[in-house]
This record gives sequence, C-alpha cells and structure tokens, in this order.
Amino acid sequence: MIMKHIPKKWLHTLVNGLGCATVVFSCGAASSAPAQAYPVRPIRILLPYGPGGNSDIAARLLGQKLSESMRQQIVIDNRPGAGGIIATELAKKAEPDGYTLLWLNTGHAVSVSLYKSLPYDPVRDFMPVSTVGFATLALLVNAASPLNSVKALVASARANPGKFNIGVTFVGSTNHVSAELFKSMAGLDTQVVPFKTTPALIGAVSSNDAQAIFEFIPPVLPLIKSRALRALGVTSDRRDAGLPDVPTLAEAGLPGYEASAWNGVAVPVKTPRVVIDRLNREINAAIALPEMKQRLQDLGIDARGSTPQSFREVLVADIAKWQMVIEKAKIERR
Repeated sequence: MIMKHIPKKWLHTLVNGLGCATVVFSCGAASSAPAQAYPVRPIRILLPYGPGGNSDIAARLLGQKLSESMRQQIVIDNRPGAGGIIATELAKKAEPDGYTLLWLNTGHAVSVSLYKSLPYDPVRDFMPVSTVGFATLALLVNAASPLNSVKALVASARANPGKFNIGVTFVGSTNHVSAELFKSMAGLDTQVVPFKTTPALIGAVSSNDAQAIFEFIPPVLPLIKSRALRALGVTSDRRDAGLPDVPTLAEAGLPGYEASAWNGVAVPVKTPRVVIDRLNREINAAIALPEMKQRLQDLGIDARGSTPQSFREVLVADIAKWQMVIEKAKIERR
C-alpha cells in the first residue's frame, strides 16, 4: 500500500540502486576467489548509538552468534552522535570488503527528510544485507482515562480541536513521526508535544498534561501490566507478542496504519555479492535460533531476517512514508 505512494524520485533511486547492485554482484563474482575465504580477520559493526541501549544489546547478541558461526571476532564499534551521521559516514568511507558493517535503522530513513543535507545517501551508498528485527510502539492513555478504545480517543480529539495533546519523545524520533502519522490518518487537530525522556513522557500522561502518548513497549510494559497505563493499540502490522490482546491501530480503526522501528545490517555499496550473500545467510541463521529470538523479544524486538532486496524495499518505502509525514507536519529541518 505504501509503495503506491512512493515519489517518483525514490522509485528512480530504487531502480538505479537495484541496477547498481547488479553491476556490483557481477564484479563480486569476478573477484570471488579472495572473497571465498572471507572472513580472515575481525569484522566491525559501526553502531550509531552509545553502549547500553537496546540497539547496542541487540547488535552484541548478533555479534556473539556471528563470531561463533564465522569463527572471527565481531567488534561492536559505538559511534553515537550527530543523529547517526558519524557512524554512517565512517561506514560509507570504509573499504567495501565486508569487514566494516553498518547498523542500519529507521533513523536513517527519517533523517533523509529531517536534515537539510547529509554526507551520504542511505539508498545509493549502501547495500542492505538483512533486517534483524522490528520494534513496536503503543498508543497509551492513563488507566483512569475514560478513553478505552482508539475510536473513543479519535472522537474525543475531534470534539476538542487544539486541546488534545499527544506526547512523544524528542522531535524526529520514531515516536514523534508515528504520532504525526496517526494524527494525519485520523484527521485530527491535535498538538504533538515532545518530552525529553521516557519518564517525563509517562509523567505527562499520568498528570493529564498529555491525554495520550506514543512509546515503545518495553519501558511501559510493567505499567500496562500493573494497570497504571492502558494500551489502546500497537503501531506494527501485527499484534505484539507481549500484548496479544491489544489490537493493531489498523485493526482498531485506522486501516493501513503501520509504524515500526526496524534495524538491520548494511555494507558499503561496492561490497562483493559473495560477501553479502555469506553475511545474509549467517545473520538469518543467527536470528532464527530460538534462544536468539527470545533474547531479542525480551528487548521488545521481533526478530525478522530478510533478503537484501526486501530490506532495500523497506528502506525506500520508509524514506517515502516519513518524507510525506514530515512535510505535512511541517517539522523544521535541521
């Protein structure tokens, strides 16, 4: 459904990207002899975040499994800052030999429209290898709120134009653009209000400074279970394993709504095909392991691998989707 609305320039980029991929793959076949020994030394994954967060933990879990299966050390190289630009630019400039990988995520798709200029193009400069997982957000209200469904929330917001606040974390976050997409699809005249931290966001909905909030499920799951917060819907295209009784927003009255935070692995664009294929096989095998799936689920991540092509389609579609949301919401570019 999203693909139908992709601007022509992004379709053009996708076609060109796939065309370039064909050339790269041919070159990879020609140089397959040295690549067949891959890997012969440690591999690093450039991570656009600091240590300790969910992405860092997920990358380290994957790195551990890849180290075991590929018999080489996988080094997680944390390079936070500048909205992911530092890590991504380093990855772009790295040798396309399979020894420098990039932790590609939803933030890369959002940044295309959030920043006035970037020193890289996530579609043109990188070859996606495989997704690793998808994280879901929930639309939440205070448990004392009279709003007990998405339809009731939409009706209340429409009855109080300009007086209904939806809380999110910082501007440009997945929470923020997910709320703006909800506002747009529901046709609401509401305020989307950013808060600096998750505790501040929870405090706002508890004190009724925000009548609803969008937040990732893991940090609020205990509050949902203790009935301090009520989840009205989840943003993904399928129900969350931790909240099986909570409908998706599409099921709850907004057909076509979907917003997830995904992450995966990519490499510089000229990386040989034989290397990409090896990495794809290893990543998909690692995240298919039951213990890996469970550990990622504990982080709120639905483990899902992919082919390089389908990952590229996710990236291109999300760039187009968030571009439309950011432009319609008139979010100031940085």
